[in-house]
Order: sequence, then structure tokens, then C-alpha cells
Amino acid sequence: MDITLIKTFIEVANTGSFVAACDRLFVTQSAVSLRIQRLEDSLGHPLFHRSKAGAILTPEGRQFERYALSLLKIWEEARQQIAIPEGYSRALSIGAQYSLWPRLGFRWIDAMQAAMPELSVHCEVGMTDRITRFLIEGVIQAGILYTPQLRPGLIVEPAIDDELILVASYPDATLDIKECYVAIDWGPEFTHALAIALPELTDSGRSMALGSLAMDYIVNRRAAGFVPARSAKRYLDAGKLHIVSEAPRFPYPAWVIWRDDMPEDLAQMARRTLNDVVQAAEKEQKPVTDSLETMENFEPVRDERITNE
Repeated sequence: MDITLIKTFIEVANTGSFVAACDRLFVTQSAVSLRIQRLEDSLGHPLFHRSKAGAILTPEGRQFERYALSLLKIWEEARQQIAIPEGYSRALSIGAQYSLWPRLGFRWIDAMQAAMPELSVHCEVGMTDRITRFLIEGVIQAGILYTPQLRPGLIVEPAIDDELILVASYPDATLDIKECYVAIDWGPEFTHALAIALPELTDSGRSMALGSLAMDYIVNRRAAGFVPARSAKRYLDAGKLHIVSEAPRFPYPAWVIWRDDMPEDLAQMARRTLNDVVQAAEKEQKPVTDSLETMENFEPVRDERITNE
């Protein structure tokens, strides 16, 4: 069985669309269609009901989905086991969004390898869709994300609380920053909350879906924008960014996502070390959060916690 066909099937099943799947797989729509057709020919059954509205799994497709996920998991386990370097006997792959690596992900690696010296660690970076896909396929066993997606076989748990704060590249900035403001896409919940708190900033001439990479843009020109406090700390400490006085801040928690089939001893060690890293990071972050000024009488809108129920 061609593993590429399996991965394509999983993408179409997850997105419900051949078009969306081709965007995620970086291939043409005709290539996706051909792969699914080859898979259906091999199995002797149609796997999707196709229509202008999208693609829906047939009963045979729903039956095949769990086997497809198992095939991917076995393939990734075999690939990773073979790739374990000499001198190591265990392996773990983790992923995280860009801004969560410096003060969380890297320290987690150090803590895990200190607790289990025989452990080889592989790391991936990406936005929510990419990391979630890697989790589903078994490419990684754990991921840290700001906006997790619940999927069968995955466990989502709170990791660390963060906040989106308004910063500027110049000192003494006030809320009158419309000409300098850069709109960064932190998800629909933030966009809605910002429209309520600061509607004058919703019509920006510069918008970016770059996550914390947008900080590099802000730092190097006269600009301002909302960024995670944890990621901004090093720029604040260096005097390259400055907190905008009287600006609201918005909750932006990070979550850890686990595959539910991780070996028990590895899962326990990973949870324990991540908890230690989180506690240390929270102590380090406290001076920054204590220094933030909020708008008078403003209460940030908090999202409902994600659960596994």
C-alpha cells in the first residue's frame, strides 16, 4: 500500500474537501483525485460521496478511516525507530508553534533528556493545521498550540496561560496608534474581543497571519501590534519593544496535545517535565504581567476551556 495514498485519504476525510486537501498537501486537485481513485480501485469500494459541497465518507470510507490511521501510525513508528541515532534507545517527536519554542519547547527538550538520557528528540514547527495533521498521522506524539483542534485519538490539556499585549517599537506610545498599528491574526475570538474593546483598530492597512514572526516586523520599524507576552519578553527586556499604556490585554492560553497511544512511561515523563518547565516559565513571566496596565474598568473576554469530554 502506497503511504502517500493513505495520507491523501486522511486529508480529504479531515477537511471534507478535495480542494482543501490539495492546499494542505501542496499538490494539484487532479493529483488528489487520482490518488483517491487509485485507493478506491485497490479496495474495490468508493470511499467518498463527491458533490459540489465537498466530499463525505461513504460507509466503507468510515470503516477504512480507522485502519488508515493505524497504517500511518505503524509506518511512522517504524520510520522513527529505524532513525534512532546510535547511543539512544528511545525516541520522541514533538511539535509547537513558532512562538512557543524559545521559552517552552526548547526547555522541555532539555528537561526530558535530563530525565531520560537515552531519549532522542525530534522537533517540528508549524501552525495549528500542520501540527494537528502530524499528530493524527503519528509524525509527532505531542504538540503545544495556542488553538488546538480536537480529533479522535488526541488528548488536549492546558499547558500555560499567556496574554496578548499591545506593544510598540517606540516608547511612550498611547492608544492613538492607528497609523502604526499592524493587525496580527490571533483567531476569531481575539478579533471579536478587539472589535469590542478597540473598534478603531479593526480597520488596519497592514494585516499579517504570521503569528509571532510579526514581532520582527514591528521591532524593525515604527509599528505596534498585539503579541503574546511570553514571546515579547526578550524584546521588552532589551528595550526594543514597549508596552502601550492603558491598553487592554486578552487571554491567550497554550495547550498541549498528546497522542493517546504514547508509551505510558514516556507519557508520564513528558508530562512531569513539561509541568516543571511551565512552573519555571510562569515565575519568570510574572514581572512582565505585573507591569502591564489595563484599560479602566475593562474585563477581557475569556474563552471557554477546551475539554476532552
